[in-house]
Amino acid sequence: MIPALAPLFIADFSHYRDVLVLEDDPRPGMPLSTLLTPEVFTSVLHRFGQQYPDSDRRGLASVWSKYYFIKLIPPVVAASLILEHRLPLRLEQLQVMLDDQGMPLGFKLPDPGQRWAPAPRDAYQRFDELIEGHLRPFIDTVATLTRLSPNVLWSNAGNYFEWLLSVLATAMPHADLSQGHELLNAPTLQDGGRNPLSHPVRYIKVAGHAALKRQRRVCCVRYRVNGLAYCENCPSPSA
Repeated sequence: MIPALAPLFIADFSHYRDVLVLEDDPRPGMPLSTLLTPEVFTSVLHRFGQQYPDSDRRGLASVWSKYYFIKLIPPVVAASLILEHRLPLRLEQLQVMLDDQGMPLGFKLPDPGQRWAPAPRDAYQRFDELIEGHLRPFIDTVATLTRLSPNVLWSNAGNYFEWLLSVLATAMPHADLSQGHELLNAPTLQDGGRNPLSHPVRYIKVAGHAALKRQRRVCCVRYRVNGLAYCENCPSPSA
């Protein structure tokens, strides 16, 4: 565990305490630059897919990416928004730890990071290293290796980002999450290009239900994996 992040890892968030660690963690790690080579990534995806025989490679890649993003995004975003702590996130700096089935366990960072000083002026500055330094090269490479639409992968990432903001708002009602919402509400990034994390989910009315239903905007194609059904937030009419 990175000591500066310890205040985050309490109650329901305690299982994240060993997800972001330093390079002296005894568990074996693999540089992300190695993971994302064609031969190694194919091997990892094959190992992961053994629990879902005869599944579509694109579906496997999407489901695997969910395990990746749920490990990466919540502690990184919470550290930034709640603790004002900036972590080193560039893809070439990190190692990933995998279990025997090829599922991500966590990440080894080159250093513990530091407090934002001064605080980021906007969401673009706060999350630039996460988006441009990590998510974009990761998603572009996985999409190329598996022929899965990048939109699916960005949607998987955005789904967990939005989910985390909801969790934090409930657990810490006085926390300033405005820059997180700013990012997800922005149609474009600072350079004017499309924001791939914009509005990843929507809340819709369902007949006979008082509460709004949380629905993804892009299907994660997990139905292409044998043994898995549509997820409860799927936007597909077939779900």
